Amino acid sequence: MPFKELGLPRFRLDRFASLHVFNPFGKARTLSNAFLPVLMYHSIGGDRDDHRSSYYQTTTSPQQFAEQVRFLYENGYSSVTLDAAVDRLRKRSADSTKAVAITFDDGFEDFYIEAFPILEQYGFSATMFLPTSYIGKSAQRFQGKYCLTWDQVRELNAAGVVFGSHTATHPQLHLSEPTEQRRELQDSKEAIEQALGSPVHSFSYPYAFPEQDHRFAQRLRETLAECGYTNGVSTIVGRAASTDHDFFLKRLPVNDADDLALFQVKLEGGYDWFHSVQYASKVIRSEIRKWHQPWPTTT
Repeated sequence: MPFKELGLPRFRLDRFASLHVFNPFGKARTLSNAFLPVLMYHSIGGDRDDHRSSYYQTTTSPQQFAEQVRFLYENGYSSVTLDAAVDRLRKRSADSTKAVAITFDDGFEDFYIEAFPILEQYGFSATMFLPTSYIGKSAQRFQGKYCLTWDQVRELNAAGVVFGSHTATHPQLHLSEPTEQRRELQDSKEAIEQALGSPVHSFSYPYAFPEQDHRFAQRLRETLAECGYTNGVSTIVGRAASTDHDFFLKRLPVNDADDLALFQVKLEGGYDWFHSVQYASKVIRSEIRKWHQPWPTTT
């Protein structure tokens, strides 16, 4: 009988290692102001893609999301903006309150319908990153789901939701020319600022962040600063740390496959180990791609 029908979480090696191997080390660092959990959500609602690994799921059910937000509330967490998160990490203040930053990528409409009422019920704020080419006067579809409209963005912003850029067209920036990268960063920032009448500070990198490509990361940092951004988040796994660059804060992916035990472990640092696996995988894949490139020819 499947794990789901038994009411048990599907077996995950990363879950087992986090709960039973690495969590004791994470608990020792939980109260350190050198770390702050930044949660990464995408869609709240809709159908899970059961053909994908649990790790790569980007959907969280409204029921699961409500349980997670209630857990934060009952365990004394308060939500902060990314501006406040960076300030807290840099100052390493003596503030003993437990803070969490809640972020959403892709600008899906189900945030407005499902997620925001839950956040509002418990007094939490969030940051939503918009791929602005898919945000219009009427709902447009992106990756098979409807996105927010500009009217909904303005309504949410008036209620305390912070908006940042997720590029204009959600491209693989690592594969784009520098001029196209700049255009994606500038156009999306300007579109949001024009719609809201306030500056945009935050950027979320789409797709897997190529942290192993140091030259690309340096160029992207420079471009983000030139465009007027002051902070950002990546898909690098782990809690945001005081050693992270302001533009590439680590995040904790959350989806429908995360039960409360794993969710708690992620908050407490017991999932931070996974970044080592993630980084090694990126390096290996990068080297494989190099070996598969054709040898240069001479004439």
